[in-house]
Amino acid sequence: MNLRWWRVGICIVLGLTWLGCGWLVPAHLRAVDAGVVFSAGRTGDSLLERGQALLVADRLGAAQWLASAAQQAAMPGWDRLHDAVAARARENPGAVFWGNDTRTAALFHPAPDAQAFSGFIVLQENREPALEHLGQSTATGVPELMRCRTLNRTVLFPPSSSAAGQAFDAVLAATGLLLDGNHLTSSLGGQIKELAQAADRGAGSQPLEQVLMDVGSLGERLNWDQLTAFLGLVPDVATLHQLAGQAGNAGGRLPLLFAAVQLCGHPRAVAGYLTEFSQTGLPDISSALWYGADGVRMLAESGRRFYASAGLRWVATHTPLGGLYYYAAARSFENPRLALAVRWGFFLAAGFCFALALHFSRRPLSGVEAALQVRGVHLAREFLFSLGFLLVVLLLSEPFLAQESQKGDFSLRLHLPMAGGAIPAGIAEVKHSVMNLNPTILLTLLVFFVLQALIYVSCLVKLAEIRRQAVPPRIKLKLLENEDHLFDAGLYLGFVGTIVSLIIASMGLVKFSLMAAYSSTSFGIIFVVIFKIFSLRPARRTLLLEAELGTDLPTNLPATEAASEPVLTP
Repeated sequence: MNLRWWRVGICIVLGLTWLGCGWLVPAHLRAVDAGVVFSAGRTGDSLLERGQALLVADRLGAAQWLASAAQQAAMPGWDRLHDAVAARARENPGAVFWGNDTRTAALFHPAPDAQAFSGFIVLQENREPALEHLGQSTATGVPELMRCRTLNRTVLFPPSSSAAGQAFDAVLAATGLLLDGNHLTSSLGGQIKELAQAADRGAGSQPLEQVLMDVGSLGERLNWDQLTAFLGLVPDVATLHQLAGQAGNAGGRLPLLFAAVQLCGHPRAVAGYLTEFSQTGLPDISSALWYGADGVRMLAESGRRFYASAGLRWVATHTPLGGLYYYAAARSFENPRLALAVRWGFFLAAGFCFALALHFSRRPLSGVEAALQVRGVHLAREFLFSLGFLLVVLLLSEPFLAQESQKGDFSLRLHLPMAGGAIPAGIAEVKHSVMNLNPTILLTLLVFFVLQALIYVSCLVKLAEIRRQAVPPRIKLKLLENEDHLFDAGLYLGFVGTIVSLIIASMGLVKFSLMAAYSSTSFGIIFVVIFKIFSLRPARRTLLLEAELGTDLPTNLPATEAASEPVLTP
């Protein structure tokens, strides 16, 4: 008696230990743990260090926005960077708008008071000197761009020759100055040149106008120094279009987007991340800013949401297990798939230990029941229990499993003074497939299927156990009849799942569909029918034949030994 309960206690302690180890491994299916982002960000510049570097380079406009991003992210030390930028701005006011681009600043007098470049360049006294300078420029792409002023069949802008053509001239001047000053990547500049050449040849100006629209939209929110810093890393027109739309939707959180692009150094990854998570992307990026350039890059390239567990944070800072957590986080960063497999392995081991505890807690079979005991079969049941335990733990512990898609459309509108009102982009469109299913529905279908599959396998295990028991065939037939409720458990679970799903849907707690609700019963019917027709029915037929022929022999005897017994004939 004491030995049995000692076994139970040891199994429970081991199960809790494995469960705790699995919880400490910060590897998830649809999320990136804060500890993993921290491990990624151990190298690379921090946000404040990057802001200080811009300050030293007289990029005051860009440094100012990094200070604003640090303030919004509540990072310690943001005020020191802000004060340093303000002090340098009092010494060199023009550097806030122009940065260290004295060549472009020399085209305009005096230093502008405007905070946005589009509002500055659209003014006639600024637009005309810019166009005159660009008309003489030989920089790559500028002559082709300037020839587009002669286009008469534009789509998004009124032609330059029309009464409202100042908007088209303004965005042409802004884009031309970016090309003239070599402020764009060679790939983006080459694409703009190709679009301008295609428009000049009459192939259609709409793609080029969309690029100009994107540049003008960013110029509405950024001054020249910020605009050149922001666009200096953009690799192509598709990324430019995404970032322009996201900047338009960011509102007061635009400094966070600006800082993410500056720190990450991969605008395409940031744009893709914010497109995938249009609702939570910027808050997640804001959290990742704490972990520096490599942390932001890792989160953006992962394509998963940022996750910070309050419980893990407390354990990491207040208990000796913090070292184990950070070690597991570092390994999760190096090999996330292996870390996820290890985490699931810990949970499986925990479930198996709990199942063993239940097995040892049961009274051993004795007397006439001793013949029903089959060695080793309980291990299969415990493994099935551990699989079910893993499923339950994942449903309870995995963040964002039922998260719905956040991909959304954005509309881009350009507001320029003297341009006759707002100019809509008009071509930004996201197609939504009617086949897109709610992740909650897909997760529900998967859970119902896995549960029914586990019940099906448990029925197979029970059937195999009965067939191996050392009792006559007639007794085995009675034992099979005694397990009818177990063999019908799939149906019962299916009905319960459907009823619970319909109740939850009627209460409006979760967005459900009738397909998900009725799938529980459907899976139950399918698995029970398959088991009874293809497994239970042949087993009963064999036992009936053995019983009627009088071969009341244990079916687990060797074939030669069973054949040596006489067969009774009527």
